[in-house]
Amino acid sequence: MIATAARFAVSGGLATLTHVSVAIVMIEWFSVRPVFAAGIAFAVALVISYSLNYHWTFSASGPHRVMLPRFVLVAILGLLLNIGITYSVVDMAGYWYGYALMLVVISVPIMTFVLSKLWVFVQAE
Repeated sequence: MIATAARFAVSGGLATLTHVSVAIVMIEWFSVRPVFAAGIAFAVALVISYSLNYHWTFSASGPHRVMLPRFVLVAILGLLLNIGITYSVVDMAGYWYGYALMLVVISVPIMTFVLSKLWVFVQAE
């Protein structure tokens, strides 16, 4: 379990690096508006993250037609949790955004790891 969590963290770090790199290249080299660059970067990072988690983190062998939609749903849930925490902490409670970031950095990876381990990459019986 600890080894799987460590691989999940490395995969997440590489996906994050991919996201940031793609966004910067799209904005700086191709003059893409940041909001569109963020969407493109999210999609590219999602593919990288899925590939790493499928092949390396969880060593899955189930069908992509089942696991990929589950993975996308979990990623969207993570995004919604991120937005919800940020809105609640900053806009509703009036606290510094750094507190929201701390909560997001802790809660979103835990939620996505648990869902990935227990649902996304579980072999269909």
